[in-house]
Amino acid sequence: MPQEIQIQVLPQIAANNDLLVDYVSKLTHTSVNEIQHITILKRSIDARQKQVKINLKVQVFYQNEEIIHRNIQFPHYKNVQNAPVAIVVGAGPAGYFAALQLIELGVKPIVVERGKDVRGRRRDLKAINVDHVVNPDSNYCFGEGGAGTYSDGKLYTRSKKRGDVNRILELLVAFGASQDILVEAHPHIGTNKLPKIMEDMRCKIIEYGGEVLFNKKVVDFNIKGNQINGVVLHTGETIDANQVILATGHSARDIFELLNNKQVLIEAKPFALGVRAEHPQTLIDSIQYSCDFRGDFLPPAPYSIVKQVNGRGMYSFCMCPGGVIAPCATDVEEVVTNGWSPSKRDQATANSGIVVELKLEDFKPYQKYGALAGMYFQKEIENTAWQVAGKTQQVPAQRMVDFSNKKISESLPKTSYVPGVVSAELGDVFPKFLTGIMRQGFQEFGKSMKGYFTNDAILHAPESRTSSPVRIPRNNETLEHLQIKGLYPCGEGAGYAGGIISAAIDGEKCAIKCAEQIFGYRN
Repeated sequence: MPQEIQIQVLPQIAANNDLLVDYVSKLTHTSVNEIQHITILKRSIDARQKQVKINLKVQVFYQNEEIIHRNIQFPHYKNVQNAPVAIVVGAGPAGYFAALQLIELGVKPIVVERGKDVRGRRRDLKAINVDHVVNPDSNYCFGEGGAGTYSDGKLYTRSKKRGDVNRILELLVAFGASQDILVEAHPHIGTNKLPKIMEDMRCKIIEYGGEVLFNKKVVDFNIKGNQINGVVLHTGETIDANQVILATGHSARDIFELLNNKQVLIEAKPFALGVRAEHPQTLIDSIQYSCDFRGDFLPPAPYSIVKQVNGRGMYSFCMCPGGVIAPCATDVEEVVTNGWSPSKRDQATANSGIVVELKLEDFKPYQKYGALAGMYFQKEIENTAWQVAGKTQQVPAQRMVDFSNKKISESLPKTSYVPGVVSAELGDVFPKFLTGIMRQGFQEFGKSMKGYFTNDAILHAPESRTSSPVRIPRNNETLEHLQIKGLYPCGEGAGYAGGIISAAIDGEKCAIKCAEQIFGYRN
């Protein structure tokens, strides 16, 4: 019977199978020849000591034992061409995983996406980066795969209580992701690999009788009494169905406006907002690994940091080692930053959102907007940054120490943000309370991570789309909207997820409840 053991080894041992076999043979007091195969089940980095170690959970197969390989297969999908219909609004992870789950349960999904497919999106991303032109329906946030497709693809989640994380990871592997995501403590697919995975998901949905409609923007909901009956598209077309999964993402402001105008209950939700900080990756490596050069056997170092400043949490968000900063505006007259890493994380810089938690009381100046108060708070900061930086997709930027000292940076180095940066005082972008917290917070960060607080780090403003500024309330049991039967608020846009994995889990959960209503059964 194979033996499972936990070990801690040097990076070069973890990276070399022969060295690993030799290490395990000595540990288990067996001959190297007795060990037939070692499977790594889990891998994480322990950088707490000066000598970095790799934690491994391994399965050791000895001679004459059958080697068990992890067999990843698709679920049993049904042909749903003539099955009952449910509409899925949004082709991000929540929407696509909901659609696949519906097919598995015998329901035909019609996925309606305002943006383009993954290939078509590329031209619009180039237009933002090079020509400073924002297409409000096709950008880093809108289009096939949603925000995660072209802005990183990190799969780490704290949402294990919400559902089966391993099921989502295994489905991603079935669609082409590396099996490494089943092993790594902080799995990551990479922006360069996610588009093909999303494309293959779409093909699977269509293969089994579902539909995926691109360039179709939902502009109204058909609601009679308290029951949804379908959606109206910008073309004037209507799609009829009594079950609608609303998975539009955290930046679909027009949907929030639509619900609010139709007096469908929504709520303002606190979120976090700040800047995107960029350091040389070699500097982060030296801080995290306590070395001058990380060597060939360690990945570019990430970091995670949290501080309490004036009663507010200030923390790193969506940290991208070996990554770049991207322009993520979804409309004209605004600038927004985000970050992403390719699968190899081989860029020269590391970036992270550094954000401060907001409270509902912060939105009081916008209370005339009711449930949309947080959204308008967010919009005003994005518009102010756009104006400060010259009304293009350039962003205002400042060296970190200069920012804390209220000093405009005399020069800025070239950053990874392709549209460009403009030297500015970031205090002109944010409300005073937020600026004060960040000025102090970066100094506190430097006390915990020696070398982090430096003028070699550049702050780009703003990082404002951390999560939805709105929650669309739903019944905890049925997952339907509190007022509208058949409407399932889902994923990040509804306030119930915060990343690819949690959004996918929530999509599946909504699909299950949707199928229960259609077929009159409970799972």
